[in-house]
Amino acid sequence: MNEIEALWQRHSVRSYKPLPIEAETLQALRSCIAQCNAESGLHLQLLEDAGGTFHRLMSRAMGLASAPSVIACAGPDGPELEERIGYWGERVVLCAQMLGLNTCWAGTFSAKQTPAVLREGERLVIVIAVGYGTAQGKPRRSRAPEEVSAGPAEQPAWFTAGVRYALQAPTAINQQKFFFRLQEDGTVEVSDRGGPFSAVDIGIVKYHFDLARREAGLPTLWG
Repeated sequence: MNEIEALWQRHSVRSYKPLPIEAETLQALRSCIAQCNAESGLHLQLLEDAGGTFHRLMSRAMGLASAPSVIACAGPDGPELEERIGYWGERVVLCAQMLGLNTCWAGTFSAKQTPAVLREGERLVIVIAVGYGTAQGKPRRSRAPEEVSAGPAEQPAWFTAGVRYALQAPTAINQQKFFFRLQEDGTVEVSDRGGPFSAVDIGIVKYHFDLARREAGLPTLWG
């Protein structure tokens, strides 16, 4: 399975089997996270024991209390941190899918009980539940491409593919509050229309869009 296949097959999963991640899979996931950290300067961390991360009432109501492990998404605080977390975190999410794992981006969690290590000046933004799901999740309702994009009448295939891939991206409460605009000179503008964790969402959809660029043999726009 490659990243494009993982993009289409991956769905959010909130219910997990009480099984630890297998050693070989764990090593491959750690390697992916280490590479992302090296390229991005972030401090993403795989915590084999999720501890009390999902012990808050709302998290338990959502079913996330069953997640055995968690990826803590942290990095040096700054105005672009949340978007960068979304971009590189989604790369890890797709890597996990390719390794046979399931995931769920989770904005509802206990930061105090998440056993992450934060260096001076770092902030924990969001976490990703990870493990073996009891099911593979289901597709969500999605907006139409014309609702989240605009551009010249003749649009290149990489742009239309990028919008389709962006619509497959997980966003907080499935809000899909982003907008891609293709300019006459070929540049792409992405607007954030607000909402919970919308900056993280923008990073996630940008990663999906960049996959279409790579698929077309073009340089990525944001990675």
